[in-house]
Amino acid sequence: MLGAIGLDEVQEAAYRALVGLGAAEVGDLSHRLGLPEEDAGRVLRRLEGHGLVAQSSARPGRWVAAPPGIALSALLTRQRHELEQAELAAAVLATEFRAQATEPAVHDLVEVVTGAGAVAQRFRQIQFGAESEVCALVTEKPVAVTGLENDAEQEAAQRGVAYRVVLERSALTGPNGLTELSAALGRNERVRVVDRVPTKLVVADRTLAMVPLTRRLAQPAALVVHASGLLESLMGLFEEVWRQAMPLRLDGAAGTFIEDDPEQPDATDLQILSLLLAGLTDASAAKQLDLGLRTVQRRVKRLMEIAGVTTRLQLGWHAYERGWVARTDG
Repeated sequence: MLGAIGLDEVQEAAYRALVGLGAAEVGDLSHRLGLPEEDAGRVLRRLEGHGLVAQSSARPGRWVAAPPGIALSALLTRQRHELEQAELAAAVLATEFRAQATEPAVHDLVEVVTGAGAVAQRFRQIQFGAESEVCALVTEKPVAVTGLENDAEQEAAQRGVAYRVVLERSALTGPNGLTELSAALGRNERVRVVDRVPTKLVVADRTLAMVPLTRRLAQPAALVVHASGLLESLMGLFEEVWRQAMPLRLDGAAGTFIEDDPEQPDATDLQILSLLLAGLTDASAAKQLDLGLRTVQRRVKRLMEIAGVTTRLQLGWHAYERGWVARTDG
């Protein structure tokens, strides 16, 4: 928990032990931590450098912990200052970069990344730098990064970055397919599935994309595409695949994944239709189904778009023709 202020696990354990004991000799601490005395001594000297421990003036050979409220606050303050300085330096560098590259050369719009390690690192960097949205097309066989290893995706989602992901159907049958999908849905990512995606692709904030080189190479390679007409084309490709894909959701009761056809009404839509055709108002239908009035109106509008009609009278006729609701003979 104290790694953010520069302590590793052993150093944190040593400090916590001293806080609990009040004071201890090197031998006592090495026994408690399961370390050789020499290593325990080095840990204590490192903590002393951070101002977290000190040698007892009353009893030589014993070490005491500095009060956490004072010592840790000082470290946190120093860490915040260093972060502020780093942010300032980053802002200055960004300004200098923009000044030099307001009109980037054509060769600067695309960069080639070669090697599995480099591709994986660039893939993570793109997501770490995302601010609003990441869009991705995912195939069955990842080359450099698997979903379970993608810590950047979890970190970005925690920051509020929205994810739209289209999976190739065969990816769900892979060794970790369902585990990765469940984790993605648990992060409130929007996931859809198609029989086949045309290529692997990731786009961050519509300003930076990464796509693999398709030629057979000795090692994995990818293109990183900056804002350009090519990037717009890649984003257009994603939107087209997204439009055709089926949304996936997790059935909590059954513990299975369900594909929702966006061109067909769901069970709630059909309940709303039946009540409206029975003569209920939007407000009455909303109350009957324990829904908000705007929710009912939004769903009715969507049904009209699916049916390709402009009036509710036409929607009722299409609902009967398409078999969304059954006719009743009276």
